[in-house]
Amino acid sequence: MEFRQLQYVIQIAKEKNFSRAAEKLHIAQPSLSQQLSKLEKEIGVLLFRRTTNSVEMTHAGSVFVQKAQTILDSIEQLKQELDDLAHMRKGKLVVGSLPITGSHVLPLVLPVFGRLYPEIEIALVEDSSFKLEQLTASGQTDLSLLSLPLHEPSLAWEPLIEEEICLAVPPEHPLALANKAVEINDLLHEPFVLLKKGQGFRQIAVELCEKAGFQPRVVFESGNIETVQSLVAAGMGIAFVPKMVARAKWYEFAPTYLPIAEPAPSRTLVIASRKGRYLSKAAEAFIDTMKSTIESHFHS
Repeated sequence: MEFRQLQYVIQIAKEKNFSRAAEKLHIAQPSLSQQLSKLEKEIGVLLFRRTTNSVEMTHAGSVFVQKAQTILDSIEQLKQELDDLAHMRKGKLVVGSLPITGSHVLPLVLPVFGRLYPEIEIALVEDSSFKLEQLTASGQTDLSLLSLPLHEPSLAWEPLIEEEICLAVPPEHPLALANKAVEINDLLHEPFVLLKKGQGFRQIAVELCEKAGFQPRVVFESGNIETVQSLVAAGMGIAFVPKMVARAKWYEFAPTYLPIAEPAPSRTLVIASRKGRYLSKAAEAFIDTMKSTIESHFHS
């Protein structure tokens, strides 16, 4: 069994197609098929079922891919540790981020980190909470910026900031005209604009309503918090939003933002990584830079 064969099997499993896998691996398709057949013959089990239109993993294939990914990840971590031991400053860090965090926190952090560590490349992956937890657990991101609660048990996390949640309402809404703190249980009959399922903040919004004794009446959903706010400003409904994304009053489509009555709800932003995963010096430096930047900006 060869190291490259592990890579081949993982890529085939990912693409579910020999042609695409061969293209990603930069080898000819016949060579890829031959290497797989050679491996299957050596280990005595079938890893994939080939049909005319698809490639499906067998149970043995699924076990093999899981173990192979662990081996490759361990090798990659070993390389990082050796790089650090050799005091190499060059490197690459893959950082996952929620769209909300990406647009409001990373523009503050990345320039600072870039000045301090100009030889370290940052690759950003922006996705939903659910997907980012999976990517971080599998080692496909080194770090991810997420909000609690996390549902993936294999993740460790450090808190970054506790952020107030407020209520966005249309400017002409009776609640806006009253201009006072809102009781969540008074929102029972209101139409809500929510983020789509899979976004961590959607779950927070739903749980706030459930804690008040009702299910939110959802009239619109979006994958973007900016779209949510524009729809609220246009009178389509109301929405819970993190305070950091609140728009200035002069913004063309700015809702009115109201505080929520005590105990005021909040969300906790965290930096997550896989438990037991070796954190490179670059990753540790990124965490330190993020903590200090957020502290100085949001608590000043």
